[in-house]
Amino acid sequence: MEQQKINMPLLGDDFPEMDVATTHGPMSLPKDMKGKWFVLFSHPADFTPVCTTEFAGFQSRVAQFEKMGVQLIGMSVDQVFSHIKWIEWIKENLDIEITFPVVAANDSVANKLGMLHPGKGSNTVRAVFVVDPESKIRLILYYPQEIGRNMDEIVRTTKALITSDQNGVAMPANWPENELIKDRVIIPPPKSQKEAAQRLSQYEGYDWWFCHKTL
Repeated sequence: MEQQKINMPLLGDDFPEMDVATTHGPMSLPKDMKGKWFVLFSHPADFTPVCTTEFAGFQSRVAQFEKMGVQLIGMSVDQVFSHIKWIEWIKENLDIEITFPVVAANDSVANKLGMLHPGKGSNTVRAVFVVDPESKIRLILYYPQEIGRNMDEIVRTTKALITSDQNGVAMPANWPENELIKDRVIIPPPKSQKEAAQRLSQYEGYDWWFCHKTL
């Protein structure tokens, strides 16, 4: 039996082009998001408990994403009418209004994003893609169906990517609450011996290869 080819996008790849139906009308990705950061997340199925908790979690953080200039987009292989009915259910029963668009993906779209993992069944896994204004994929997370995501980590990593790009710095573990340097950021390594010799006179640090600063 011929094995199905699984396309797994890589960091730095262009986000694959796709015309999709959404709860906000047709969208062309990534073209409609050109010049803007966006976070696309997939969920296995509408009207499921874990996914419902995730939608509530993402919606409660929409303002944080908007403050960073980031568009949130949901996706699953359910049809648009199912998405609309589920969103209505969430509003009526949980008093939460979902304001971000939800894509109705087909198997072709899901395969382009590596969201169908045969070993985990026929539903899409919980994927997260953070895409920059140049339509490059900058961060990818895959979660199994049985484990809900940590939305604060998705907010954190998106903010860290934007901050890194804007300031030409690297971000420490658990930023902005790093155990060693708190909310400070890491200076890129020197490119010459001369730069290395001068580094500790220019910045605070543990050594010339580990210097940091406050933004």
